[in-house]
Amino acid sequence: MSARRTRSSYASAARAATWAATGARRREIRGRASDATSHPVSAADPPAEGHVHIGDALSIPLAEISVRASRSSGPGGQHANVTASRVEASFDVLASSALSEDQRERLLSQAGPRVVAIAQDARSQARNRELAVARLRERLARALEPVKPRRPTRPTAASREHRLAGKRRTSERKRERRPPEQS
Repeated sequence: MSARRTRSSYASAARAATWAATGARRREIRGRASDATSHPVSAADPPAEGHVHIGDALSIPLAEISVRASRSSGPGGQHANVTASRVEASFDVLASSALSEDQRERLLSQAGPRVVAIAQDARSQARNRELAVARLRERLARALEPVKPRRPTRPTAASREHRLAGKRRTSERKRERRPPEQS
């Protein structure tokens, strides 16, 4: 046997190292080969309950929230070690059956037809999924809060007096600039 390795033995060694690092061979054998670009995540995967509760009045089924995973930004590892850990949770306001008409109108005016929350803070996809759903819940709750009408305020007596004193000073200055009257 020669001391040098052949090209095919290098390729098989590289393949074995890649499979060991990523578990790709196990997934391939089980028939679940994955691509590392963008993964739709099933809505059944997020938190154990079947609904996202927003306040007391609204509960949105997880089936109405679409969750998508993709590669996170920032520095990454070697090509074999990259993961799709960035999670984007979105909610379609127009297609939701959980919303009343008032809630739908308020959401459309405050947040638009699609409410999106993104999380890429954690290293794991599961944690980012939890964060994205929590952020989506916060955005929906904030958009559903009724807008408080502005109550017009009256100027205080001190501010009124300050304004009039300024007007008197300006008037006095202009009066002093006038030429003297001749009689």
